[in-house]
Amino acid sequence: MEVSRLKIVIFGAFHAGKSTFIQAVDPTSRHIDTECGDGTTTVALDYGKVVMHGLTVHLFGTPGQERFELARRIIMEGMDAALLVVDCSCAVDDFTKRLYYDLVDSHVPLGLLLNKCDVVESCPAMVRRELPETRYIYEISARDPSNAREALARFVAGIKENR
Repeated sequence: MEVSRLKIVIFGAFHAGKSTFIQAVDPTSRHIDTECGDGTTTVALDYGKVVMHGLTVHLFGTPGQERFELARRIIMEGMDAALLVVDCSCAVDDFTKRLYYDLVDSHVPLGLLLNKCDVVESCPAMVRRELPETRYIYEISARDPSNAREALARFVAGIKENR
């Protein structure tokens, strides 16, 4: 029996671009966020849905602060794959590294979205050195809907091919 849906959970640190990525892929996506000192932040989850390669892809974005570990654990239940959004305009922080190795240990397909590649300070090579064990790596700007959708489509195609 072929599965016609995928649950992909989006992880990343505060302001890495998770919500922006989901909004770029699905402009009708939903977000539960609140105001903070640097704008807004996700406090529960983001949700978007698209159809790609004959699959309904459900995107669940997680909060990017350590204190929301319980929410992340609940959201990741039953996930088919994970995407880790990493801000390439700054050094890879310890929180992102912990997320990365937890996701590697989860044994689901894992993709890295090297975000903010459109920023002058961007250094995707630095992230590739810090987080080396991933098959699916995409350099993106989450603010560019076509770029975000293309990365997601390639990730979904890779998952579908290897099922």
